[in-house]
Amino acid sequence: MNPNLDKLQSYPFEKLRALFAGNTPPAARKEIKLHIGEPQHPTPAFIKEALTANLGGLANYPTTNGSDDLRRAIADWIGKRYGIPAPDSTHQVLPVNGSREALFAFAQTIIAPKHGKPVVISPNPFYQIYEGAALLAGARPYFLNNLPSNDFRMDWAGVPEEIWQDCQLVYVCSPGNPTGKVMALDEWQRLFALSDRYGFVIAADECYSEIYFDEAQPPLGGLEAARKLGRDDYKNIVMFSSLSKRSNVPGLRSGFVAGDAAILKKFWLYRTYHGCAMSPPVQAASAAAWRDEAHVQENRRLYAEKFAQVTPIVAKHLTTALPDAGFYLWANTAPTGLSDTEFTRRLHAQYNVSVLPGSYLAREASGINPGRDFIRIALVAGVAECLEAAHRIAEFCESH
Repeated sequence: MNPNLDKLQSYPFEKLRALFAGNTPPAARKEIKLHIGEPQHPTPAFIKEALTANLGGLANYPTTNGSDDLRRAIADWIGKRYGIPAPDSTHQVLPVNGSREALFAFAQTIIAPKHGKPVVISPNPFYQIYEGAALLAGARPYFLNNLPSNDFRMDWAGVPEEIWQDCQLVYVCSPGNPTGKVMALDEWQRLFALSDRYGFVIAADECYSEIYFDEAQPPLGGLEAARKLGRDDYKNIVMFSSLSKRSNVPGLRSGFVAGDAAILKKFWLYRTYHGCAMSPPVQAASAAAWRDEAHVQENRRLYAEKFAQVTPIVAKHLTTALPDAGFYLWANTAPTGLSDTEFTRRLHAQYNVSVLPGSYLAREASGINPGRDFIRIALVAGVAECLEAAHRIAEFCESH
Protein backbone atom coordinates (compact mmCIF):
# COMPACT_ATOMS: atom_id res chain seq x y z
CA MET A 1 0.00 0.00 0.00
CA ASN A 2 1.07 3.57 -0.63
CA PRO A 3 2.47 4.69 2.76
CA ASN A 4 1.41 8.27 2.05
CA LEU A 5 -2.20 7.20 2.52
CA ASP A 6 -1.49 6.98 6.24
CA LYS A 7 -0.72 10.71 6.25
CA LEU A 8 -4.22 11.67 5.15
CA GLN A 9 -6.57 13.04 7.80
CA SER A 10 -10.27 12.31 7.95
CA TYR A 11 -12.26 14.60 5.70
CA PRO A 12 -13.97 17.48 7.60
CA PHE A 13 -17.44 16.03 7.14
CA GLU A 14 -16.33 12.69 8.62
CA LYS A 15 -15.07 14.61 11.66
CA LEU A 16 -18.38 16.42 11.84
CA ARG A 17 -20.34 13.17 11.87
CA ALA A 18 -18.21 12.00 14.78
CA LEU A 19 -18.77 15.32 16.58
CA PHE A 20 -22.54 14.93 16.22
CA ALA A 21 -22.58 11.34 17.47
CA GLY A 22 -25.04 11.12 20.33
CA ASN A 23 -26.82 14.37 19.47
CA THR A 24 -30.62 14.23 19.33
CA PRO A 25 -31.77 17.56 17.89
CA PRO A 26 -35.32 18.68 18.70
CA ALA A 27 -37.73 17.06 16.26
CA ALA A 28 -39.89 20.19 16.24
CA ARG A 29 -37.12 22.09 14.47
CA LYS A 30 -36.53 21.13 10.86
CA GLU A 31 -32.90 20.30 10.09
CA ILE A 32 -31.03 23.08 8.30
CA LYS A 33 -27.70 22.07 6.72
CA LEU A 34 -25.23 24.92 6.36
CA HIS A 35 -22.07 22.87 6.86
CA ILE A 36 -21.37 21.79 3.27
CA GLY A 37 -20.82 24.00 0.23
CA GLU A 38 -23.43 22.21 -1.84
CA PRO A 39 -25.63 24.67 -3.79
CA GLN A 40 -29.30 24.03 -3.15
CA HIS A 41 -30.77 26.45 -5.68
CA PRO A 42 -32.64 24.67 -8.50
CA THR A 43 -30.65 23.49 -11.52
CA PRO A 44 -31.72 25.58 -14.55
CA ALA A 45 -34.14 23.69 -16.80
CA PHE A 46 -32.20 24.42 -20.00
CA ILE A 47 -29.14 22.60 -18.61
CA LYS A 48 -31.23 19.51 -17.86
CA GLU A 49 -32.75 19.69 -21.33
CA ALA A 50 -29.33 19.92 -22.99
CA LEU A 51 -28.19 16.91 -20.98
CA THR A 52 -31.13 14.70 -21.90
CA ALA A 53 -31.18 15.84 -25.52
CA ASN A 54 -27.66 14.50 -25.94
CA LEU A 55 -27.99 11.10 -24.28
CA GLY A 56 -27.17 9.53 -27.63
CA GLY A 57 -23.58 10.45 -26.84
CA LEU A 58 -23.48 7.65 -24.28
CA ALA A 59 -22.79 5.32 -27.21
CA ASN A 60 -19.42 6.99 -27.82
CA TYR A 61 -16.12 7.03 -25.98
CA PRO A 62 -15.35 10.65 -25.03
CA THR A 63 -12.01 12.24 -25.87
CA THR A 64 -9.80 13.51 -23.06
CA ASN A 65 -9.60 17.02 -24.49
CA GLY A 66 -13.37 17.31 -24.90
CA SER A 67 -15.33 18.56 -27.88
CA ASP A 68 -14.28 21.57 -29.93
CA ASP A 69 -17.64 23.14 -29.11
CA LEU A 70 -17.17 22.87 -25.34
CA ARG A 71 -13.63 24.23 -25.44
CA ARG A 72 -14.78 27.17 -27.58
CA ALA A 73 -17.66 27.87 -25.19
CA ILE A 74 -15.23 27.92 -22.26
CA ALA A 75 -12.67 30.07 -24.06
CA ASP A 76 -15.35 32.56 -25.10
CA TRP A 77 -16.67 32.71 -21.54
CA ILE A 78 -13.19 33.40 -20.14
CA GLY A 79 -12.71 36.24 -22.64
CA LYS A 80 -16.07 37.87 -21.88
CA ARG A 81 -15.95 37.33 -18.12
CA TYR A 82 -12.47 38.74 -17.59
CA GLY A 83 -12.32 41.25 -20.43
CA ILE A 84 -9.28 39.62 -22.00
CA PRO A 85 -8.65 37.96 -25.38
CA ALA A 86 -10.22 34.50 -25.39
CA PRO A 87 -7.53 31.88 -24.78
CA ASP A 88 -6.61 29.42 -27.52
CA SER A 89 -9.36 26.81 -27.16
CA THR A 90 -7.11 24.09 -28.60
CA HIS A 91 -4.01 24.58 -26.47
CA GLN A 92 -4.96 26.71 -23.45
CA VAL A 93 -8.28 25.15 -22.34
CA LEU A 94 -9.04 21.64 -21.09
CA PRO A 95 -12.41 20.42 -19.74
CA VAL A 96 -12.28 18.44 -16.49
CA ASN A 97 -14.72 16.51 -14.31
CA GLY A 98 -15.10 19.26 -11.74
CA SER A 99 -12.37 21.32 -10.10
CA ARG A 100 -11.91 18.85 -7.22
CA GLU A 101 -10.75 16.04 -9.47
CA ALA A 102 -8.49 18.35 -11.45
CA LEU A 103 -6.92 20.07 -8.44
CA PHE A 104 -5.90 16.65 -7.13
CA ALA A 105 -4.64 15.27 -10.43
CA PHE A 106 -2.70 18.45 -11.21
CA ALA A 107 -0.28 17.89 -8.33
CA GLN A 108 0.43 14.37 -9.60
CA THR A 109 1.44 15.95 -12.92
CA ILE A 110 3.53 18.83 -11.56
CA ILE A 111 5.44 17.35 -8.61
CA ALA A 112 8.84 15.95 -9.64
CA PRO A 113 11.05 13.76 -7.42
CA LYS A 114 14.13 15.52 -6.09
CA HIS A 115 16.68 15.31 -3.32
CA GLY A 116 14.79 15.94 -0.12
CA LYS A 117 11.07 16.70 -0.29
CA PRO A 118 9.39 18.94 -2.86
CA VAL A 119 7.07 21.49 -1.25
CA VAL A 120 3.49 22.48 -2.05
CA ILE A 121 2.32 25.77 -0.54
CA SER A 122 -1.35 26.34 0.20
CA PRO A 123 -3.50 28.73 2.21
CA ASN A 124 -4.53 27.77 5.74
CA PRO A 125 -7.52 27.24 6.25
CA PHE A 126 -7.85 25.47 2.93
CA TYR A 127 -9.74 23.07 0.69
CA GLN A 128 -8.60 19.64 1.89
CA ILE A 129 -7.82 18.43 -1.63
CA TYR A 130 -4.68 20.60 -1.66
CA GLU A 131 -3.16 18.70 1.24
CA GLY A 132 -4.14 15.25 -0.01
CA ALA A 133 -2.86 16.00 -3.50
CA ALA A 134 0.49 17.14 -2.12
CA LEU A 135 0.95 14.16 0.18
CA LEU A 136 0.01 11.56 -2.43
CA ALA A 137 2.35 13.20 -4.93
CA GLY A 138 5.17 12.68 -2.44
CA ALA A 139 5.43 16.37 -1.51
CA ARG A 140 5.44 18.22 1.79
CA PRO A 141 2.58 20.66 2.41
CA TYR A 142 3.52 24.09 3.70
CA PHE A 143 0.61 26.06 5.13
CA LEU A 144 0.43 29.83 4.98
CA ASN A 145 -1.92 31.15 7.65
CA ASN A 146 -4.77 33.44 6.59
CA LEU A 147 -5.49 35.51 9.69
CA PRO A 148 -7.80 38.43 10.58
CA SER A 149 -4.70 40.44 11.54
CA ASN A 150 -3.54 40.18 7.91
CA ASP A 151 -7.02 40.65 6.42
CA PHE A 152 -6.93 36.94 5.51
CA ARG A 153 -4.29 37.56 2.83
CA MET A 154 -1.38 35.31 1.82
CA ASP A 155 1.81 36.58 3.45
CA TRP A 156 4.31 35.68 0.73
CA ALA A 157 7.06 37.59 2.54
CA GLY A 158 6.71 35.27 5.53
CA VAL A 159 7.73 32.14 3.59
CA PRO A 160 11.33 31.11 4.42
CA GLU A 161 13.88 31.03 1.61
CA GLU A 162 14.46 27.28 1.99
CA ILE A 163 10.75 26.65 1.42
CA TRP A 164 10.78 28.66 -1.80
CA GLN A 165 13.87 26.74 -2.93
CA ASP A 166 11.98 23.43 -2.64
CA CYS A 167 8.57 24.72 -3.77
CA GLN A 168 7.17 23.23 -6.98
CA LEU A 169 3.48 24.14 -6.69
CA VAL A 170 1.45 26.88 -5.01
CA TYR A 171 -2.30 26.53 -4.56
CA VAL A 172 -4.23 29.77 -4.23
CA CYS A 173 -7.97 30.06 -3.76
CA SER A 174 -9.60 33.33 -4.81
CA PRO A 175 -12.31 33.97 -3.75
CA GLY A 176 -11.12 32.06 -0.74
CA ASN A 177 -12.71 29.05 0.89
CA PRO A 178 -13.67 29.70 3.67
CA THR A 179 -12.66 33.35 4.11
CA GLY A 180 -14.16 34.79 0.90
CA LYS A 181 -11.04 36.92 0.36
CA VAL A 182 -10.23 37.94 -3.23
CA MET A 183 -6.58 38.35 -4.21
CA ALA A 184 -5.68 41.87 -5.35
CA LEU A 185 -3.49 42.66 -8.36
CA ASP A 186 -0.47 43.55 -6.21
CA GLU A 187 -0.66 40.12 -4.54
CA TRP A 188 -0.68 38.45 -7.94
CA GLN A 189 2.27 40.57 -9.01
CA ARG A 190 4.33 39.43 -6.02
CA LEU A 191 3.37 35.80 -6.59
CA PHE A 192 4.28 35.95 -10.29
CA ALA A 193 7.66 37.47 -9.42
CA LEU A 194 8.31 34.65 -6.97
CA SER A 195 7.28 32.08 -9.58
CA ASP A 196 9.73 33.61 -12.06
CA ARG A 197 12.49 33.49 -9.46
CA TYR A 198 11.92 29.97 -8.14
CA GLY A 199 10.14 28.24 -11.03
CA PHE A 200 7.07 26.90 -9.23
CA VAL A 201 3.64 26.51 -10.88
CA ILE A 202 0.55 28.35 -9.63
CA ALA A 203 -2.77 26.48 -9.40
CA ALA A 204 -5.49 29.13 -9.08
CA ASP A 205 -8.69 27.63 -7.64
CA GLU A 206 -11.46 30.01 -8.74
CA CYS A 207 -14.58 27.88 -8.31
CA TYR A 208 -16.34 30.65 -6.29
CA SER A 209 -15.57 33.41 -8.80
CA GLU A 210 -19.15 33.85 -9.99
CA ILE A 211 -20.77 34.50 -6.60
CA TYR A 212 -20.26 38.15 -5.74
CA PHE A 213 -22.31 41.15 -4.68
CA ASP A 214 -21.60 43.98 -7.12
CA GLU A 215 -22.35 43.29 -10.78
CA ALA A 216 -19.98 46.10 -11.73
CA GLN A 217 -17.04 44.61 -9.82
CA PRO A 218 -16.56 40.88 -10.42
CA PRO A 219 -13.58 39.29 -8.64
CA LEU A 220 -10.19 39.53 -10.31
CA GLY A 221 -9.04 36.23 -11.80
CA GLY A 222 -5.56 34.77 -12.20
CA LEU A 223 -5.49 34.88 -16.01
CA GLU A 224 -6.91 38.39 -15.92
CA ALA A 225 -4.18 39.44 -13.49
CA ALA A 226 -1.55 37.86 -15.72
CA ARG A 227 -2.82 39.85 -18.72
CA LYS A 228 -2.91 43.08 -16.75
CA LEU A 229 0.73 42.50 -15.82
CA GLY A 230 1.84 41.72 -19.37
CA ARG A 231 2.09 37.95 -18.91
CA ASP A 232 0.17 37.12 -22.07
CA ASP A 233 1.59 33.60 -22.31
CA TYR A 234 0.23 32.75 -18.82
CA LYS A 235 3.63 31.39 -17.86
CA ASN A 236 3.36 28.96 -14.93
CA ILE A 237 -0.29 29.70 -14.09
CA VAL A 238 -3.32 27.47 -14.57
CA MET A 239 -6.80 28.48 -13.40
CA PHE A 240 -9.44 25.98 -12.25
CA SER A 241 -13.14 26.74 -12.55
CA SER A 242 -16.38 24.83 -12.22
CA LEU A 243 -20.08 24.92 -13.01
CA SER A 244 -21.05 23.50 -9.60
CA LYS A 245 -21.48 26.80 -7.76
CA ARG A 246 -21.99 29.04 -10.80
CA SER A 247 -24.83 27.02 -12.30
CA ASN A 248 -26.09 24.91 -9.37
CA VAL A 249 -25.02 21.60 -10.92
CA PRO A 250 -22.62 19.97 -8.40
CA GLY A 251 -23.73 16.54 -9.61
CA LEU A 252 -22.77 17.33 -13.21
CA ARG A 253 -19.07 17.23 -12.24
CA SER A 254 -18.01 19.72 -14.86
CA GLY A 255 -15.29 22.33 -14.94
CA PHE A 256 -12.17 23.36 -16.80
CA VAL A 257 -8.54 24.30 -16.48
CA ALA A 258 -6.99 27.06 -18.58
CA GLY A 259 -3.65 28.81 -18.83
CA ASP A 260 -0.06 27.90 -19.68
CA ALA A 261 -0.22 25.80 -22.87
CA ALA A 262 3.00 23.89 -22.13
CA ILE A 263 1.72 22.81 -18.72
CA LEU A 264 -1.72 21.89 -20.08
CA LYS A 265 -0.07 19.72 -22.74
CA LYS A 266 1.56 17.65 -20.00
CA PHE A 267 -1.63 17.64 -17.92
CA TRP A 268 -3.56 16.39 -20.96
CA LEU A 269 -1.00 13.58 -21.37
CA TYR A 270 -1.44 12.60 -17.72
CA ARG A 271 -5.20 12.59 -18.14
CA THR A 272 -5.12 10.31 -21.18
CA TYR A 273 -3.76 7.65 -18.83
CA HIS A 274 -5.81 8.75 -15.84
CA GLY A 275 -9.01 7.88 -17.72
CA CYS A 276 -11.20 10.82 -16.74
CA ALA A 277 -12.70 12.11 -19.97
CA MET A 278 -16.01 13.95 -19.62
CA SER A 279 -19.16 12.17 -20.83
CA PRO A 280 -20.55 13.57 -24.14
CA PRO A 281 -23.98 14.46 -22.67
CA VAL A 282 -22.25 16.32 -19.84
CA GLN A 283 -20.11 18.16 -22.38
CA ALA A 284 -23.20 19.32 -24.29
CA ALA A 285 -24.94 20.48 -21.11
CA SER A 286 -21.76 22.22 -19.97
CA ALA A 287 -21.38 24.14 -23.22
CA ALA A 288 -24.98 25.36 -22.86
CA ALA A 289 -24.31 26.46 -19.28
CA TRP A 290 -21.13 28.39 -20.10
CA ARG A 291 -22.97 30.26 -22.86
CA ASP A 292 -25.75 31.56 -20.61
CA GLU A 293 -25.34 34.34 -18.04
CA ALA A 294 -28.97 35.09 -17.14
CA HIS A 295 -29.22 32.15 -14.73
CA VAL A 296 -25.91 33.12 -13.12
CA GLN A 297 -27.11 36.67 -12.47
CA GLU A 298 -30.27 35.30 -10.85
CA ASN A 299 -28.11 32.99 -8.75
CA ARG A 300 -26.07 35.95 -7.55
CA ARG A 301 -29.24 37.88 -6.75
CA LEU A 302 -30.43 35.09 -4.46
CA TYR A 303 -27.10 34.91 -2.64
CA ALA A 304 -26.97 38.69 -2.26
CA GLU A 305 -30.47 38.64 -0.74
CA LYS A 306 -29.45 35.95 1.74
CA PHE A 307 -26.26 37.71 2.79
CA ALA A 308 -28.08 41.03 3.20
CA GLN A 309 -30.59 39.43 5.59
CA VAL A 310 -28.41 36.92 7.41
CA THR A 311 -25.12 38.78 7.94
CA PRO A 312 -26.46 41.52 10.28
CA ILE A 313 -28.27 38.95 12.44
CA VAL A 314 -25.21 36.74 12.87
CA ALA A 315 -22.81 39.69 13.21
CA LYS A 316 -24.71 40.88 16.30
CA HIS A 317 -23.41 37.85 18.16
CA LEU A 318 -20.36 36.53 16.30
CA THR A 319 -17.47 38.42 14.74
CA THR A 320 -18.13 38.26 11.02
CA ALA A 321 -18.70 40.44 7.96
CA LEU A 322 -19.77 40.23 4.33
CA PRO A 323 -17.04 38.39 2.38
CA ASP A 324 -15.51 39.76 -0.81
CA ALA A 325 -17.23 36.93 -2.69
CA GLY A 326 -18.37 33.32 -2.33
CA PHE A 327 -21.23 31.92 -0.26
CA TYR A 328 -19.61 31.44 3.17
CA LEU A 329 -19.75 33.47 6.34
CA TRP A 330 -16.51 32.99 8.29
CA ALA A 331 -17.60 33.73 11.85
CA ASN A 332 -15.60 33.86 15.07
CA THR A 333 -17.23 32.16 18.06
CA ALA A 334 -15.06 33.85 20.73
CA PRO A 335 -17.86 36.24 21.87
CA THR A 336 -19.84 33.22 23.09
CA GLY A 337 -16.97 31.76 25.09
CA LEU A 338 -17.32 28.50 23.15
CA SER A 339 -14.73 26.84 20.94
CA ASP A 340 -15.64 26.25 17.31
CA THR A 341 -16.27 22.54 17.92
CA GLU A 342 -18.35 23.03 21.05
CA PHE A 343 -20.37 25.80 19.42
CA THR A 344 -21.05 23.54 16.44
CA ARG A 345 -21.98 20.53 18.56
CA ARG A 346 -24.37 22.43 20.83
CA LEU A 347 -25.97 24.40 18.00
CA HIS A 348 -26.80 21.14 16.26
CA ALA A 349 -28.01 19.43 19.42
CA GLN A 350 -30.21 22.30 20.56
CA TYR A 351 -31.34 24.00 17.34
CA ASN A 352 -30.82 21.42 14.55
CA VAL A 353 -28.58 23.70 12.49
CA SER A 354 -25.30 22.27 11.21
CA VAL A 355 -22.25 24.44 10.49
CA LEU A 356 -18.59 23.42 10.14
CA PRO A 357 -15.88 24.02 12.76
CA GLY A 358 -13.11 26.13 11.28
CA SER A 359 -10.41 24.02 12.95
CA TYR A 360 -11.49 21.11 10.74
CA LEU A 361 -10.51 23.17 7.68
CA ALA A 362 -7.02 24.07 8.88
CA ARG A 363 -3.80 22.63 10.25
CA GLU A 364 -1.55 23.91 12.99
CA ALA A 365 1.18 26.05 11.45
CA SER A 366 3.56 28.49 13.12
CA GLY A 367 2.12 27.39 16.44
CA ILE A 368 -1.56 28.10 15.72
CA ASN A 369 -4.56 26.62 13.97
CA PRO A 370 -5.99 29.65 12.09
CA GLY A 371 -9.42 28.03 11.88
CA ARG A 372 -9.79 27.57 15.62
CA ASP A 373 -12.73 29.49 17.12
CA PHE A 374 -14.22 30.09 13.67
CA ILE A 375 -17.18 28.40 12.05
CA ARG A 376 -17.99 28.23 8.35
CA ILE A 377 -21.62 28.96 7.54
CA ALA A 378 -22.56 28.01 3.98
CA LEU A 379 -25.57 30.06 2.86
CA VAL A 380 -26.57 27.48 0.29
CA ALA A 381 -30.18 26.81 1.31
CA GLY A 382 -33.14 28.93 0.25
CA VAL A 383 -33.61 32.48 1.49
CA ALA A 384 -36.28 31.62 4.07
CA GLU A 385 -34.33 28.63 5.38
CA CYS A 386 -31.10 30.63 5.73
CA LEU A 387 -32.99 33.38 7.55
CA GLU A 388 -34.54 30.84 9.91
CA ALA A 389 -31.07 29.40 10.58
CA ALA A 390 -29.73 32.90 11.32
CA HIS A 391 -32.46 33.48 13.90
CA ARG A 392 -31.73 30.11 15.52
CA ILE A 393 -28.01 30.95 15.66
CA ALA A 394 -28.84 34.31 17.26
CA GLU A 395 -31.12 32.63 19.82
CA PHE A 396 -28.42 30.08 20.61
CA CYS A 397 -25.80 32.83 21.04
CA GLU A 398 -28.10 34.81 23.34
CA SER A 399 -28.39 31.76 25.57
CA HIS A 400 -24.62 31.90 26.04
